[in-house]
Amino acid sequence: MMQRILAGILIVTATVSFGRIALAQSETYKARLSRVPIENSTLAGITGSGSATAVLTGRSLSVRGTFDGMRTAATIAQIHLGPRGVRGPVMFNLMVTKGTSGTITGMFMLTAEQAEAVRRSRFYIQIHSEQAPDGNLWGWLLPMT
Repeated sequence: MMQRILAGILIVTATVSFGRIALAQSETYKARLSRVPIENSTLAGITGSGSATAVLTGRSLSVRGTFDGMRTAATIAQIHLGPRGVRGPVMFNLMVTKGTSGTITGMFMLTAEQAEAVRRSRFYIQIHSEQAPDGNLWGWLLPMT
């Protein structure tokens, strides 16, 4: 009898947990990665382009993207916090191919405030390169329409 009760509790718990997972909606964001020189003197040395997609499910953020055409190899890729057009602090480090073309990826568990920042287009991706250590390619995560 006790085993049947425990089995019933387990089934109910699993059903409720699955229901919560199923209720978590995914929101998709895109970033166009383009060259943004910090100053005019670095404009000639910055090349390349790319794109990234981010999926926010609850407070879990998954990021995938590609880039190519950079003059020198990528060194790091990061997600920063800042309103559109304004530089901000680093929030997360992304995995990046150390080449002139490649991929960026990352998966992060956000705080409620960080998830809201994604929804308000306050997160941007920045890829740094050997020739542009302050940032080669940038792009704000914007909702897909």
